[in-house]
Amino acid sequence: MHAHAETDPADPLARERGHLAASRSALRAMRADAEALDIRDVTANWVNAAVLERQLDERVKSLADLAHTPLFFGRLDYLHAPGAAQAEGDEGEQFYIGRRHVHDADGDPMVIDWRAPVSQPFYRASKKDPMDIALRRRFGYTGGDLTAYEDEHLSDPGEVERTSALLQREIERPRVGPMRDIVATIQPEQDEIVRSGLGGSVCVQGGPGTGKTAVGLHRVAYLLYAHRDRLARTGTLVIGPNASFLHYIEQVLPALGELEVKQATVDDLVAHVEVRGTDDAGAATVKGDARMAAVLRDAVRSHVTPPTEPVVVVRGSRRWRIPAYELEEIVAELLARDIRYGAAREALPQRIAHAVLVRMEQAGEAPDDRVQDGVARNTAVKAAVKAIWPPVDPAKLVLRLLSDAGFLAEHAAGILTEDEQKAVLWAKPARSVKSAKWSAADAVLIDEATDLVSRTHSLGHVVLDEAQDLSPMQYRAVGRRCTTGSATVLGDLAQGTTPWATRSWDEALAHLGKGDAVVEELTAGFRVPREVIAYASRLLPDIAPGLTAVDSVRESPGSLAVRRVADEDGDGGGHGDGDPAGSGALDAGCLAACVESLGQEGSVGLIAADARIPALAGALTAAGLTYLSPGEETTPDTRLTLVPASLAKGLEYDYVVLDEPAAVVDGEPDERTGLRRLYVALTRAVSGLIVVHRAALPAQLDRP
Repeated sequence: MHAHAETDPADPLARERGHLAASRSALRAMRADAEALDIRDVTANWVNAAVLERQLDERVKSLADLAHTPLFFGRLDYLHAPGAAQAEGDEGEQFYIGRRHVHDADGDPMVIDWRAPVSQPFYRASKKDPMDIALRRRFGYTGGDLTAYEDEHLSDPGEVERTSALLQREIERPRVGPMRDIVATIQPEQDEIVRSGLGGSVCVQGGPGTGKTAVGLHRVAYLLYAHRDRLARTGTLVIGPNASFLHYIEQVLPALGELEVKQATVDDLVAHVEVRGTDDAGAATVKGDARMAAVLRDAVRSHVTPPTEPVVVVRGSRRWRIPAYELEEIVAELLARDIRYGAAREALPQRIAHAVLVRMEQAGEAPDDRVQDGVARNTAVKAAVKAIWPPVDPAKLVLRLLSDAGFLAEHAAGILTEDEQKAVLWAKPARSVKSAKWSAADAVLIDEATDLVSRTHSLGHVVLDEAQDLSPMQYRAVGRRCTTGSATVLGDLAQGTTPWATRSWDEALAHLGKGDAVVEELTAGFRVPREVIAYASRLLPDIAPGLTAVDSVRESPGSLAVRRVADEDGDGGGHGDGDPAGSGALDAGCLAACVESLGQEGSVGLIAADARIPALAGALTAAGLTYLSPGEETTPDTRLTLVPASLAKGLEYDYVVLDEPAAVVDGEPDERTGLRRLYVALTRAVSGLIVVHRAALPAQLDRP
């Protein structure tokens, strides 16, 4: 491997810069062509014109040249033309690999999309399997300028394989602003997941810094490239844990030229009612249990009342009578088919009308479809349908289950224990759907009931990130959105911080309805330094026994510092968590660590137990240090973010200052959840972590 800098006199850097300049002007020409297209002559009506106009706008937007996003980051020199028969003296081709396809005025490619089959060896080729590649070249950029390149002669047996310095530098590059794509640094095991087919679902178990979120987003970009027409029809969705996380990742897909993907939280998906209330952990756990689906199904179906009266349809001078036993057979057959409540309700009048038509035909009449529709709309039939199969309002149904102990007991008998029923019942029943103080878990129940009544629309592909925190009922809600599509599930069992956190991926995938998904484990860490991840991994035996610890590829001596501050009286700590004595020293210790970290290049996150945030906010303001909230974009002037531990998941900073680990653990309802929350907080740093504490550290961190 040869690294080159600008100082080498024989350096072909000028040629590569020339290709970059030419590619940029070709992209500008492509954009100008798209802007100049006149669609007036080709559209028959204004609807088509509006659709085409929007598509053109999207096309123009996707052709934007982002100043600090290099157009290409690599080059492949093939030994032979890809796909061609390898004839004697065949000359291989050269391809520049980038974020999007760029062609010149003649239509010849100047940059190849990273997702194209011809680009795959950039990520997969090795000395062991060169994949017909003579040379792989990586480019180094400073700002938007091409400043270095590095070559690997994959087919040269004399060259030793070693880690790419440019690759390492790109992985470690300080981060200011939102999450970046990793298109230049995708590793072979990540690439396998990214390029797996649309048909199957994939679950990625990945520890901190293994790049699972990036892999999920790049998989969406790849699927949109490989199956654009199908996914344009069926839609794609990325689901994240909270709005600040979605804000953090929202620039990744547009940077890859993908503007069509929607983003949401699970709460957004099930927003049938306004959420104004909260549940205690016990109630939320029962409401999130998959058994609630059986309770709801029973409650919905209980609205069907077996008929006791015949239906008599009067048409002209004739009366047609369908006896109760025959109606009962129709109802029993519809229930046995187990179709949606609403679909069965729509089918019932047609079934009754069909029974009337059979009698008409037996009497010698020749009725047609219009007669059947007329009978189905007959007032007697409509009245019978209303009595037998009344409409069900999902929110009203859930309101009744949570307010009426008798109704709940009737449908939860043999499913929920008496204590569990008591846990979910409202202490003070709400009078109406509007006045009820619905919780997030209640909204999920309403979503389940809504699906029992009428089918939820299914998308072509759904990416579910930070999946380990979902309840079984939330998994079902997400699964309903991709019944006819596939899913990419991303998470880390060790980072589950809800009382109902997932115990195993097999269990989670069964609730999602994707039991056949392939589970892949990413164990190579690229983002978190080895010293930091090893320190955090001391918690693994307690929080996720049996899980493989992340093996970081990045040695970074001095990246971890653990500092104990003394109380004002010189004592090293030991006051109860609620005792403010010494908190001034703790605040000062955190401030000093923040100032020290801000002395480096990149972003800084000060992470603390939620209860400590107001005190630290006051201390930062008093010290004149400006700071952001999670999800707000860092700028070169404001690089410090104050992060409540409950919102740290999925975010990362170049440097992290962690305040009082014991308080992070104590802030959760139980020790296991507390230690998991601490594991999340300890693993947000890309370059360095300073732990500042006054109280004793949790015993698990004192393990060797």
